[in-house]
Amino acid sequence: MKRLELLAPAGDFEKLKTALYFGADAVYVGGKSLTLRAFAGNFDDAEMERAVKYTHERGKKLYVAVNILARNADLGEAADYFAFLQSVGADGVIVSDIGLMNVLKRVAPRLPLHVSTQTSALNAETVKFYADFGARRVVLARELSLKEIAEIHAAVPQTEIEAFAHGAMCIAYSGRCLLSSYLSGRDSNRGECVQPCRWSYELREKNTAGEYLPIEEDGRGTYILNSKDLNMLDHLGEMAQSGVVSFKVEGRMKSSYYIATVINAYRRALDAYAAEGERYKENPLYQSELKKTAHRAFTSAYASGKNDDTVNAADSQSRGERTFAAAVLGYDGENRRALVEMRNRFKKGDVLEVLSPNETLNAKIAVKGLTDEAGNAVEDAKLVQQKLWLYTDIKLSAGDILRK
Repeated sequence: MKRLELLAPAGDFEKLKTALYFGADAVYVGGKSLTLRAFAGNFDDAEMERAVKYTHERGKKLYVAVNILARNADLGEAADYFAFLQSVGADGVIVSDIGLMNVLKRVAPRLPLHVSTQTSALNAETVKFYADFGARRVVLARELSLKEIAEIHAAVPQTEIEAFAHGAMCIAYSGRCLLSSYLSGRDSNRGECVQPCRWSYELREKNTAGEYLPIEEDGRGTYILNSKDLNMLDHLGEMAQSGVVSFKVEGRMKSSYYIATVINAYRRALDAYAAEGERYKENPLYQSELKKTAHRAFTSAYASGKNDDTVNAADSQSRGERTFAAAVLGYDGENRRALVEMRNRFKKGDVLEVLSPNETLNAKIAVKGLTDEAGNAVEDAKLVQQKLWLYTDIKLSAGDILRK
């Protein structure tokens, strides 16, 4: 079986490293402008060149999202940026604006075009249109069923199909939303969405004393526009059989811990699917891992067709069953201790759990010996990003995460 691509978000360089360490085959990133996640850290030109080099050194790929809906004033900047991305060896560029696709074709013909999900590609003729234009890959709309994806693949088999497998979903049609612009003046189609769909709403009666009317599911209010999170982990085989070659995880604004948790789960599940077929679903590990980071109620969205149950009305999201306690920076085998950087408070007596792409996943470490870098005993790790020596026989690796 040809290896299926696990495609991870990377909002900054730390998240890129995390995604690759935990098993992503490719990452997608954005520059400092012209991208739909303007509030992510993103990459300036020097960082982008370094990110491409770092990714390629590890045999992985890097795609760049240039997916705004462009105005005339953006065209010159986009032309320069496409030429730059081609020069540094980016593996593809994700574009939604037809005009920008034309600019790309003219100024950077060797840079592969990936058509963004923002184009709402829903049928075979649309995909064929982009393929004839020169697109190597199309990121299909989230609103499609697996049956429809298979039909598209059968009609246009030479075009790579990328589809979302996991993460937040927009309540609007493939992200074409005006709520943010209307309520805050920040344009979601220019990368500035404030996510008003995640807010809690109330009704207020106009003609009396202005009493607020209860519409809540519970005492916290109702999130009437709040979509559930996509989770296709139990449908990887069906996606592959439908023609999907790249399994995309949403989340350039998500934390490194979220990326590590989700990519680790999907990497293990995809590898198990490749080795044992549909039996991979019998292992509860993969779904249980996804519950250990922040998420909303899960849904398979429209995989099986029409679905009216995609709104998470009860709350915005859960915190997850674990929190990020420390990042592992290295392991000193001679003294049997790991150098860690504190991220959330922990103390002696706590039991930490290992998040790793290696065999140490879910190993437990009782916090007994803990010192600062100078060797002074520490009872309570409460200084943010303090570096500490944690004594343990478990051989941790740089890049591992400790959670509690």
